[in-house]
Amino acid sequence: MKTIGKILARYTAWIWGLLQHLGIWGVFVIAFADSALLGMPMDAIVATYVYHDRKRLLFYVIMASFGSALGSIPLYLIGYAGGEALLRKRISEERFQRIHRSFEQHEFWALMFPGMLPPPTPFKIFVLCAAVFEMKFRDFFAAVFAGRFVRFLVLSVLVLYFGPQIVGLMGTLVRRHLAALAFAVAAGTLVWLLRRQHIRRRKRAVRNR
Repeated sequence: MKTIGKILARYTAWIWGLLQHLGIWGVFVIAFADSALLGMPMDAIVATYVYHDRKRLLFYVIMASFGSALGSIPLYLIGYAGGEALLRKRISEERFQRIHRSFEQHEFWALMFPGMLPPPTPFKIFVLCAAVFEMKFRDFFAAVFAGRFVRFLVLSVLVLYFGPQIVGLMGTLVRRHLAALAFAVAAGTLVWLLRRQHIRRRKRAVRNR
């Protein structure tokens, strides 16, 4: 355990040392690496940037979201090149079929919802699914960006109100109540979509009078 702790400590120190050299662009680089390579403490990194430089909140949120979307492309390409076999090894047949149905019905939201959730949500599984189920690249990129944007924006607002310690609290809550959180996000988004559709219908009705 001590050896693992030392490795994690060195890894963390290396990340923060790298960020000092990268400056304001560090959040983009780490977000890209987080999606394309190894898992990075993205929530803690975004929270730190926003907390110490509040004026650039929107910049950091956009850069983190854009980096995550770009970093997801290699895995998306792997999925297109034959990722179904890899995907079936990682998840059960029941879950595979359930995710497949969700992509067939609402593929954009099927990818965006997981993108909104922080770890330990297995987001890379959904990226693979998007490619295996032949989601258009344009929609894929937009869904990843949108999901990450919502996630990092909400996180940033919470950090401004409660401080960086909110990251650890959120991680604990997500691990304990992941299913409930996913349901709440899905329900909230559905209500927003229905309300938006209702407003559009009212505007059309007014125009046709």
